[in-house]
Amino acid sequence: MRRTRILTAVLALAAGLLAGTPPVVAAGNASEVPLAVDTYTWKNARIDGGGFVPGIVFNRKEKNLAYARTDIGGAYRWQESSKTWTPLLDSVGWDDWGHTGVVGLASDPVDPDKVYAAVGTYTNSWDPKNGAVMRSSDRGASWQKTVLPFKLGGNMPGRGMGERLAVDPNRNSVLYLGAPSGKGLWRSTDSGVSWSQVTAFPNPGTYQQDPGDTSGYASDNQGVVWVTFDESTGTAGTATRSIYVGVADLQNSVYRSTDGGASWSRLAGQPTGYLAHKGVLDAVNGYLYLTYSDKGGPYDGGKGQVWRYATATGTWTNISPVAEADTSYGFSGLTVDRQKPRTVMATAYSAWWPDTQIFRSTDSGATWTRAWDYTSYPDRANRFTLDVSSSPWLTWGANPSPPEQSPKLGWMTESLEIDPFNSNRMMYGTGATLYGTENLTNWDSGGKFTIKPMVQGLEETAVNDLASPPSGAPLLSALGDVGGFRHTDLTKVPPMMFTQPNFTTTTSLDFAETDPNTVVRVGNLDSGPHIAFSTDNGANWFAGTDPSGVSGGGTVAASSDGSRFVWSPDGSGVRYTTGFGTSWSASSGIPAGAIVESDRVDAKTFYGFKSGKFYVSTDGGATFTASAATGLPSGDSVRFKALPGVKGDVWLAGGAADGAYGLWHSTDSGATWTKLSNVDQADTVGFGKAAPGASYQTLYTSAKIGGVRGIFRSTDKGASWTRINDDAHQWGWTGAAITGDPRVYGRVYVSTNGRGVIYGDTSDTGGGGPTDPTDPPPTGACAVAYKITNQWSGGFQADVQLTNTGSSAWTGWTLAWTFPNAQTVTQTWNAETTQSASTVTAKNVSWNATVAAGSSVSFGFTGTWSGTNGKPTTFRTGDRNCVVS
Repeated sequence: MRRTRILTAVLALAAGLLAGTPPVVAAGNASEVPLAVDTYTWKNARIDGGGFVPGIVFNRKEKNLAYARTDIGGAYRWQESSKTWTPLLDSVGWDDWGHTGVVGLASDPVDPDKVYAAVGTYTNSWDPKNGAVMRSSDRGASWQKTVLPFKLGGNMPGRGMGERLAVDPNRNSVLYLGAPSGKGLWRSTDSGVSWSQVTAFPNPGTYQQDPGDTSGYASDNQGVVWVTFDESTGTAGTATRSIYVGVADLQNSVYRSTDGGASWSRLAGQPTGYLAHKGVLDAVNGYLYLTYSDKGGPYDGGKGQVWRYATATGTWTNISPVAEADTSYGFSGLTVDRQKPRTVMATAYSAWWPDTQIFRSTDSGATWTRAWDYTSYPDRANRFTLDVSSSPWLTWGANPSPPEQSPKLGWMTESLEIDPFNSNRMMYGTGATLYGTENLTNWDSGGKFTIKPMVQGLEETAVNDLASPPSGAPLLSALGDVGGFRHTDLTKVPPMMFTQPNFTTTTSLDFAETDPNTVVRVGNLDSGPHIAFSTDNGANWFAGTDPSGVSGGGTVAASSDGSRFVWSPDGSGVRYTTGFGTSWSASSGIPAGAIVESDRVDAKTFYGFKSGKFYVSTDGGATFTASAATGLPSGDSVRFKALPGVKGDVWLAGGAADGAYGLWHSTDSGATWTKLSNVDQADTVGFGKAAPGASYQTLYTSAKIGGVRGIFRSTDKGASWTRINDDAHQWGWTGAAITGDPRVYGRVYVSTNGRGVIYGDTSDTGGGGPTDPTDPPPTGACAVAYKITNQWSGGFQADVQLTNTGSSAWTGWTLAWTFPNAQTVTQTWNAETTQSASTVTAKNVSWNATVAAGSSVSFGFTGTWSGTNGKPTTFRTGDRNCVVS
């Protein structure tokens, strides 16, 4: 867990994305391709969590308003009514994929409608773009962005420190941002619109996890890591005078300004030899609390301390809950109970074994109690009950020996927050989930408090591969960090990830097309086999035997009847076997590291690709022959699949902007290829159930078509394409895998790098397609569904679905309505709107102008309201009213 979350993101991005993000190379007239659109409903295949939650932020003005940030999976807002999280950064597109990594988050303490996120995933070359500060005035329903002149690192070392982004609680137009990479401290005085460096700030940080790392990942200066205000030193409307800033410097970790940021000085008498991971200020009692570690985290840390600084006298007090000599971990998580500010809590974030530890004091750190204690080693007594029945996989299927327990209290516990309005509620993040309790004060009375996952809606897995067999479970997934899951019900959390063995990361999986009970997966494991087999559709597994030299999973393919397998592992050449991998033989004629797949009809035919060459085996993987075909992508950023039911029918997607890039089709097992001229770029390809009346399976791809990046569907073998996602549903990078469902027309499963498995269902029952551009614009025959999806004091968000119920296609559309209560539209996506008094007119944008008969288009907007927020009752296209549902 410590290492593979980095590797999952880095390997996926380095291999499949960095070569594919520069400007498009046009293929034929692809930029002029007419596109149809379809309205899809998008959801997550529920896993609940699956990644590191380094930050939790409660708003201190409004009850029940909370946010969480993740390292690669965006930000979320808490929904109190459903006890779930709502994703806020799904609108981040392909070109800006790095902006799904959130290194800092701030909820405005004066105006709760405002929220800010500091975004960017890597500060080294892995992320080609600079970081940004995103700002929202509607609680993250929509965003505006200011790009910074430097990078930010949501998935870099030190990402659990913070918060790096903070709003002045007295003058909320003032924000501060701590930057990495020696860029110092930055300030905005116009609510995040513009930023300038605080040149008076003296120390941009010095700490590097590993100065010798030539990749720039572990050698980056972790920089300025947190900002906190002493709100008692200001009044409403004037800037706070005293500001404290944490710096990644083992000798000079804390600085203060007492003149509103004009000048700064090192805080005298501070501890040295440590990094201050967090600084939380209790203005009521005049204390700044600090958690220290000798390392930057989130994986490392061998020693630590907790200190209290008296802001009035300058007195430092070591309040560590454990003597340093007795620790083997650093401290990070830190929170103060705002209802009872003498209550403070901290975590031992790097206490990997036997468990993390949480400490609690009700006397400002003078004395402490622990979440668990030893009775007689190795036995322990817990102050808590840990109930993971809603996410049972959190036990990892483990049965450890004491003092370890399953499930664990956690690891990488760098975020910890007590609800400022409710002393009984606490949330904390781990490397795999977000836990919480709602009876925390039982701790103080000697009773047990109950911890449960509070993570529903927060999906943070990185997806490497997907499969949807024709029978059995509808979805099998290969994931980073948590291995993968068998979903028999997409709306429910599976009981367990793949085990026996439990790969830290599954890199590839496949099933036998004519015997879907036979499944194979390969992955990474620190020690043990790297391949596993199932004979019951992935419900149960047994380990295979590695050939010599294997160091990682690579890719794997099952023959169509499950009688043999071809494996291209890391660290060794391509191998093949009959049966279940008790012995392997070397394949000839194909280079090591090739991507391998199987023909879905002929059990002895396998395919491979490496460095621009396509390879074919007709003897079960024993020998491969290179195809004479040329013009395929020269690099290895390629995904290809063979069509079920048709021998030799293969589709290949991939490439790079400085060479061949697109989608290719072969009907003769790769001997010859046809490049689709109507596809600019393509990175994945998959198949699903054919559309009603169609004879060929439906194609799905993550691609750029007609100049638009998105998820696309074709029901006519790639002759025409329908964009099925929209600008509000982009999920950053979606280039690892895609597959349709062979049993449900229109259903598609999309991989993300940090937002889990997304699946979509269509509103279109006929497949749709581009229409004659000479057709007239719509004059009626329409239906509208108007839905308010979110509402808060003075603001709301709504979605509108417009359906063409006529018999001819639209090649442009407008929709008009009148608000009943003088509401005002403030921002729109997937349409252009104008408003006169209470009347609004929405018009198509370029890519969704065409709406086939029977198909739909959707758009959304945010708006303001007061008094009443009634729904419009009449909608018009052209000169006719629509049916309203």
